Amino acid sequence: MKETSQKPDVITYAGNGEPTLHPEFPGIIDDSIIIRDRYFPHARIAVLSNSTSITKPEIRNALLKVDSNILKLDSAFDLTVKIHNQPRVNVNIDELINNLEGLKGELIIQTLFLRGTYNGRVIDNTTPEELYAWLKAIEKIKPSEVMIYTISRDTPEGGDLHKVPYEDLKRIASMVNDLGIKTQVSG
Repeated sequence: MKETSQKPDVITYAGNGEPTLHPEFPGIIDDSIIIRDRYFPHARIAVLSNSTSITKPEIRNALLKVDSNILKLDSAFDLTVKIHNQPRVNVNIDELINNLEGLKGELIIQTLFLRGTYNGRVIDNTTPEELYAWLKAIEKIKPSEVMIYTISRDTPEGGDLHKVPYEDLKRIASMVNDLGIKTQVSG
């Protein structure tokens, strides 16, 4: 890229899986910073994460070195997270929120809003109860920004999930903005 004068804006770690689960994740981040600083000092480094590994100090410290920590929080309720995200590990949402708060604003929260059913269970993280608890969590975490979006492609088998209308996403964003937190909406 350097030889052809191509300059990346962002070097992003994401993909089919959780990037922070790689056994060498902290070293990968350290090496990425060295390479970035040498070849593309203006490029940012970003990590898209489901947030489940931030309980590990070495992961948390590595994330604090990157420019953009984009960490998921789709609900403030354990059951909703279990249905919505289907994590392969047991996630205690109160512990997760406390760990996100521990990043002291050095993060962007990303939330996927959807409605429907999955394997016979109703899921809707836009109800007043869901939104109230989620906004309380956002207020506690104090992220630098919140990214709000909805599904944009087919959902897994066993589900009848639906996009949340853009107007509803904008309404949710205005509630976050009322907390004094920058919000980005995609839908």
